[in-house]
Amino acid sequence: MKLKILLLTVCFALYVLPAIAQQKTTTLEELFVDVIDKSNRYEEYKVVKIYKLNNLKKNVEDSIASIKEDLENAQGTIALQKSEIDTLTQSMSSLQTELNTSIENQDGINLFGALINKTIYKITMWGIIGLLVLVVLYLLFKFKNSNVITKAAKLKLTETDEEFETHRQQALEREQQLRRKLQDEIIKNKKS
Repeated sequence: MKLKILLLTVCFALYVLPAIAQQKTTTLEELFVDVIDKSNRYEEYKVVKIYKLNNLKKNVEDSIASIKEDLENAQGTIALQKSEIDTLTQSMSSLQTELNTSIENQDGINLFGALINKTIYKITMWGIIGLLVLVVLYLLFKFKNSNVITKAAKLKLTETDEEFETHRQQALEREQQLRRKLQDEIIKNKKS
């Protein structure tokens, strides 16, 4: 049994090792060097065996096909990446527009359907408040001034009423005295 296993291992090694050695990939440059170095000379020419030349041709064509395939894959990848870049650029542009709109909305106040910058709004509002305060102060000053004038006029009216009342009293007293005198004179004239 051990002999069979040993025999199988040796056969396997003899069969697999040359296959592994053949799988060694060679570059085109190595193939060209191999063809040139192992070709025979005839006078000043090199004689190349046809199977080596065909093998070289096949390897060159395979390499060119592989390079073309890689190039097509790369061009496809480039086109795909370019379309992704264009899509991302458009997306970034729309996001930038949305961001600018959002910043404007955040920095502004919508007043009567118009978007006004907060700074301008604050300045305008404080200006209106200041103007209203000035109007209130002006009206308060006018009211106090009118109140002072009204009080003075009322005081003068009261004084004038008192003077008038005093004058009326005096006029009434004079009239009563004159009537008494007249009555006394009439009585005196009747007796005489």
